[in-house]
Amino acid sequence: MIDPVTLATIVEEAAAKALALWPGHGHAPRIWDKGHNDPVCEADLAVDSFLHDQLGALLPEAGWLSEESADDPARLERGLCWVVDPVDGTRDFVRGRPGWAVSVALVAAGRPIAAILAAPARDEVWLAMAGQGATRNGVPLVASQRMALSGARMPMDLRPPTEVDLVMVDKPNSIALRMAMVAAAEADLLATWRWGYEWDIAAAALIAQEAGALVTDAHGADLLFNKPDPRAFGVLVSAPAIHEAARALVSPATSKALRG
Repeated sequence: MIDPVTLATIVEEAAAKALALWPGHGHAPRIWDKGHNDPVCEADLAVDSFLHDQLGALLPEAGWLSEESADDPARLERGLCWVVDPVDGTRDFVRGRPGWAVSVALVAAGRPIAAILAAPARDEVWLAMAGQGATRNGVPLVASQRMALSGARMPMDLRPPTEVDLVMVDKPNSIALRMAMVAAAEADLLATWRWGYEWDIAAAALIAQEAGALVTDAHGADLLFNKPDPRAFGVLVSAPAIHEAARALVSPATSKALRG
């Protein structure tokens, strides 16, 4: 098992490099569009390069899967794999908003065993080790324990067209931070129903699970990582007692998305 202090030091240094380029501090990083309204900026690339070097030196036997690196199928032959999003929430980053984070998970046999989210614009560092709980800034996390879906808090911009009364709460662009909100009992539910990538959710999945939340894909199935196709269909993170009701709630949207 890797030393969590060493891992945190590396990821926090990476986050500091991103913060040094953040428009929220008056900087103007170079920005490109990867297509389909998917921005990338020089902070993404700088952090990706730094983490690739530092994490590679920390654990040379581990594979590498990152949003900003070409995929190397050799990762599938490794027992361990780093799953990384150098800047999760790039849209918030380039707009000078604080809802972004550096997301790093170490995966073994398809499951995250170590995870860290560094959100320097929010002064937050989230850390989890499998079987050892999760913390934010060193304080242990206890996930939402809500018992009823009606009235559940969900990070969103618009209230969805549903008969169930959901309460809108702040929605950072980073899906990892939205998942972490359930881990911190600042939200009761996070749901998506479209294809997404492992690097978006791997670290936050372990943080939420270690805090006591239930985490699955949109169908209610276990999430697995470092797959040949590194995608998952949606993610559902919630207080355990409302998870099945939440899955039923998003089922029509899930079916529609798959047909579409």
